[in-house]
Amino acid sequence: MFVEQVNNLLFMKVKGVTLCGLIILLGMTACKKEKADLMLVNGKIYTVDEDFSTVEAMVLKDGKIADTGTTDEMEASWHSKKSLDLEGKCVYPGFIDAHAHFSGYAENLYRYADLRDAADFDEVLERLKKHDETSDDEWLCGRGWDQNDWPGQAYPDKTELDRLWPDKPVYLVRIDGHAAVVNSKAIEMAGISPDASRTGGEYVKKDGELTGLLIDKAMEGVYRLIPELSREQWLPALKIAEANCAEVGLSMVSDAGLDKQMVEWLDTFYKAGELKIRNNVMLNPTEENYETFVRKGPYHTERLTVRSIKLYADGALGSRGACLLEDYADDPGNTGFIMEDKAYYKKHCNMAAENGYQVCTHCIGDSALRFMLDTYEPFVKDKNDHRWRIEHVQTVHPDDLQRFGELSVIPSIQTTHCTSDMDWAIVRLGKERIKTVYVYQDLLEQNGWIINGTDFPIEEINPLYTFYAAVFRTHHDGSPKGGFQMKNALSREDALRSMTIWAAKGSFDEDTRGSLEKGKFADFVILDTDLMKASPNEVLGAKVLETRVQGEKMY
Repeated sequence: MFVEQVNNLLFMKVKGVTLCGLIILLGMTACKKEKADLMLVNGKIYTVDEDFSTVEAMVLKDGKIADTGTTDEMEASWHSKKSLDLEGKCVYPGFIDAHAHFSGYAENLYRYADLRDAADFDEVLERLKKHDETSDDEWLCGRGWDQNDWPGQAYPDKTELDRLWPDKPVYLVRIDGHAAVVNSKAIEMAGISPDASRTGGEYVKKDGELTGLLIDKAMEGVYRLIPELSREQWLPALKIAEANCAEVGLSMVSDAGLDKQMVEWLDTFYKAGELKIRNNVMLNPTEENYETFVRKGPYHTERLTVRSIKLYADGALGSRGACLLEDYADDPGNTGFIMEDKAYYKKHCNMAAENGYQVCTHCIGDSALRFMLDTYEPFVKDKNDHRWRIEHVQTVHPDDLQRFGELSVIPSIQTTHCTSDMDWAIVRLGKERIKTVYVYQDLLEQNGWIINGTDFPIEEINPLYTFYAAVFRTHHDGSPKGGFQMKNALSREDALRSMTIWAAKGSFDEDTRGSLEKGKFADFVILDTDLMKASPNEVLGAKVLETRVQGEKMY
């Protein structure tokens, strides 16, 4: 009787299939599923592909995106070692900061007192005293002061620095990196005399005496005296910078303006697996860089891209070094300056053109912009895919807008510059010319794509602030009401593209990153907020839950 019951159980029909057959069928089905490393399900995944499509699920294998689709489709086709239920949360391509100073930010964390948002110069001095108490550096360095935020908006001078630190050199960089105030000890060490002058910069004087304020290239004589960090000091500083970037959702940064030694150290750190965040390096135009990198052609690894040369055409609006077609509204007779002569720019553009490199030129003023478009033109005639860039593009004469499209020159913008500068830029430029600044939508229309970043540490590293400034164009408190010149705000879609797929395209990396498509690296960020629907305050309050680079959790 017992044997008969067992036989009945083994061969019982289940919907036309014997139990044994069902077991075999299930086993065969499981075997047919492809193996994956991680499956994300039940989410809203913004792929940022050509159609800006969204999917529920994404499968990762060997650091790349193996498949995307509905949760049911992915679970039916893939067997994953691990599964992450997103519970409706949003996933985006890893954010890319297309113009930043990653190594400079790391050095700031290691060496410089943070002077951002100081209410006046007295607060700057107090922060310096605290920093000096804990630092064993032979120089006292700080960065981030902005006289435009102080009562009276007067530039600082060396008087108090000389009183407090008569025997220690002091070097304090303005927030935009285009001015510094130093003390007499630093001036003495640099050998700067009261009658000194500098092409592309200014030693500011009062009654024939140096005030300690240095503009643009005048800073170089002091800066070069500050001892370089060693390789052993750089690595921990860079790792802290990387961790901070991952915490805000950045999977890739640009490093604008590096010398040979720094690039070689970065390369060794990446090869040893000590750094993971992707980096697009812009080289300083030095013979060392040309010999080591440029003449050998673009250098491209999974983590490091080296294929562009960084030039500076002018300075910044805040320090009146930006080169304008007409005088500064608040400083008649001053139009700023071009940093070098025309032959200099032609030489470096020719070097780039001959070796397949991009040129990325800092241009703030409308005169500098026109000058560089004229300089670029012989090298990028007509439509092309050289992707030469203008960095910042803050002031644009209307006659020059269409030239971006005609020459296929790509604007590289930093939308937080708009919201940082909008309160005082009108003082520099006047009521009419202010209409020609931060014209992001107008610039986007020239080539159909635009590159976005922060320029950190000049601005905060947070890419959500980049998105907020691009779309809403207000301070974080919502002022000015209705936004600043909203005709040139970017749509949410375009803002996200500008800091993902278009930013990747800006460094010729769009085939491997920048969108969540099959075959690309699994670089993505998980947020608790839908940026395509969130209110301004919700965007600012959005939390990064995870950041992954090549599938590896960085935060």
